[in-house]
Amino acid sequence: MNYQDFYQASIQDPVSFWDQQAQLISWHKPYTQVLDHSKPPFAKWFVGGETNLCYNAIDRWLETQSDKAALIAISTETNSEKTYSFAELHVEVQRMAAMMLDLGVKKGDRVLIYMPMIAEAAFAMLACARIGAVHSVVFGGFASKSLATRIDDAKPVLVVSADAGMRGGKAVPYKPLLDEAIQLAEHKPAKVLLVNRGLDAMNLVDGRDVDYAALREQHMNAQVPVTWLESNEMSYVLYTSGTTGKPKGVQRDVGGYAVALASSMKNIFCGNAGETYFATSDIGWVVGHSYIVYGPLIAGMATIMYEGTPIRPDAGVWWSIVEKYKVTRMFSAPTAVRVLKKHPVELMKKYDISSLKALYLAGEPLDETTSNWIATELGAPIIDNYWQTETGWPILSVARGVEHKDTRLGSPGIAMYGYNVTIINEATGAVCGPNEKGVVAIKGPLPPGCMQTVYGDDQRFVQTYWTNFAHEQLYSTFDWGIRDADGYFFILGRTDDVINVAGHRLGTREIEESISSHPQISEVAVVGIEDKLKGQAAVAFAIIKNPDRAATRELAKALEAEVMAVVDKQLGAVARPSRVYFVAMLPKTRSGKLLRRSIQAVCEGRDAGDLTTIEDPLSLQQIKNALQA
Repeated sequence: MNYQDFYQASIQDPVSFWDQQAQLISWHKPYTQVLDHSKPPFAKWFVGGETNLCYNAIDRWLETQSDKAALIAISTETNSEKTYSFAELHVEVQRMAAMMLDLGVKKGDRVLIYMPMIAEAAFAMLACARIGAVHSVVFGGFASKSLATRIDDAKPVLVVSADAGMRGGKAVPYKPLLDEAIQLAEHKPAKVLLVNRGLDAMNLVDGRDVDYAALREQHMNAQVPVTWLESNEMSYVLYTSGTTGKPKGVQRDVGGYAVALASSMKNIFCGNAGETYFATSDIGWVVGHSYIVYGPLIAGMATIMYEGTPIRPDAGVWWSIVEKYKVTRMFSAPTAVRVLKKHPVELMKKYDISSLKALYLAGEPLDETTSNWIATELGAPIIDNYWQTETGWPILSVARGVEHKDTRLGSPGIAMYGYNVTIINEATGAVCGPNEKGVVAIKGPLPPGCMQTVYGDDQRFVQTYWTNFAHEQLYSTFDWGIRDADGYFFILGRTDDVINVAGHRLGTREIEESISSHPQISEVAVVGIEDKLKGQAAVAFAIIKNPDRAATRELAKALEAEVMAVVDKQLGAVARPSRVYFVAMLPKTRSGKLLRRSIQAVCEGRDAGDLTTIEDPLSLQQIKNALQA
């Protein structure tokens, strides 16, 4: 089918379009209305229909492929691998569901999951879905204060956690962080269910803490029926950073999410039942929800849950997994690819990765150098995609399950079906023409699977996302972008990462792209720092391919001048950074996102904030050292 026709059908007649897509999942009770958009910007999908995420992920496959692999839990940290068939996963999830019911969890109650990437974390999410509880997964290792704010907002009756996770061969204790978070929080969860991995000593709190293994023994033969939920009831709350400091709880429904995932697995990710999917993210992020736990299982695929890094025990580990489990579709981030690029390519070449049909990359802009390298070495299509915690599935990509459409370097793709994406001039509210920079926005209603609201705060949902343009109620992505004449979008960075230099608004991403084009630069972060004369000044921190090029002050100055000349030529003198510092590493979260605000804070002599999610704390010291050199 022609993708343009497919897309237009989704925009012009969303009711008929999504009615058809809804047939990809199982409904216990048919819906009476496809879309209720009577109170914009709020949208209700498949009104009156009853379904269940756990049923669609597990139960409906029991008749046709109960013995096929469903969940493959791999930890290169503890050197363990275990495969659960759909039948075995069904049994484990029922056990977990029975344990939750035993601990007082009821339909609609919140369960906070603070877990490493182990099978029990997936059991917990699916068990919540099965009994109609609302899970809120918090990234494992989040600081106590951050965790406490989420506990106070979600008010969980139960927390599911573990003694520790592991990263880089070192245990990361969770229990002390959780204990402190509960102490800090005003809301006190009644029960804490703890998986003891034997990685760190745990002191159980009498009356509150429950040992997972002991309680599981009491429910080995549990049979817990599915709780059918109306399509618009809550499935989960996932917190994302807010500009006010208070995290935003992205609230998602059941039916719309199930349909969006089933549809995207077919049309975007081209996944087929019986195949294997490997997403290298974490369940603490939206990719982990959509494309580790729910999406692949809804598509009848085996999904790999991986605890470890891309380079332990060596940089061939991911490709050994691809070979062993015949992975057909893989999802990762550009940062991970850049890490692998630093290691011998022979580590990839030693494995048979011919099963891999495509590698999908998201989470940050994909630069041309990284894309070309991995495409050449992998010999498989590289497909970029762009989306947000708020949307739950891709806004921009190419839907090769509908039509084989070419990718375009530097672009995450074209608008995906259901998303009426436009570029808006921030000052005038007018729709931008081809290659004219503006804010990426989406006309309502948002398609199924997107956030319903901010949990517990409808007003914040409207105020934050739908009131940013004077002339029309549009959803703001808070990203700058352009769209070329062929409909391909290019993301230029966050609107809140804009630098205002003497009245000129400059996107950090644009300057970073320019600096990255210098042959000696492998990675760069640009931030705006306070400047008494110009308001702000752009400062760059770059990693160079050959450290000898900046081994002395004279060589560093010469390279800095070269980099500035590149920016001058490509963007003009106004975009030239005031300084380019050379460092060995940049501060990032464990999911690979640059911590620009922390870099900015260090540059301005301010507190760098909560650094518990930082991959390597030494990276901020590198920034300080560079500034003082």
